[in-house]
Amino acid sequence: MNTGAVAKLLGVSQSTVQRWVKQLQLEMERNELGHYTFSKEDIHLLKQVHEQLNNGVLLQDVHVEGRKKRTGIAAPQNDRASFNKILARMDDIESRLNAKADDVASYQLLHHRSEIEELQAEVLRLNERIQQLEKKHAHATAPLPSDNLLIFDQEKPRKRVRKKNILTMLFGF
Repeated sequence: MNTGAVAKLLGVSQSTVQRWVKQLQLEMERNELGHYTFSKEDIHLLKQVHEQLNNGVLLQDVHVEGRKKRTGIAAPQNDRASFNKILARMDDIESRLNAKADDVASYQLLHHRSEIEELQAEVLRLNERIQQLEKKHAHATAPLPSDNLLIFDQEKPRKRVRKKNILTMLFGF
């Protein structure tokens, strides 16, 4: 019989039959296309598997005739040493990370400090320049002594200009 016929006979799907064969490591014959072919003994074996599963036995606990019963309990390994090794490595990485962060912060602080010092020096230089310019400006705008004034240095009183109205401008009075 093929997988489809066996699945109908047992009342399960074809993929369920294939899964039982693979997980229970049953040796079944295959045809030239790679499909399972089941003999009467194979069908009897699969009926037993089906009955055990219907009775509540887990697939990993199913006992197959002619095979040693599988036990699914694995002894837990004591990995305390490897756990401690991982913790030590994590602590080392964390301390290296903190040291790197401290180095970066220190570098940035030093860099900012040098920039601030440069800016302070520039402000001092600009203040000196402003003071020099103010002194020059104060000397240039100082009033000249009146005894040394030349005639063209003295300010002349301005004549008051009368505004003409439109009629006088037109007729020239």
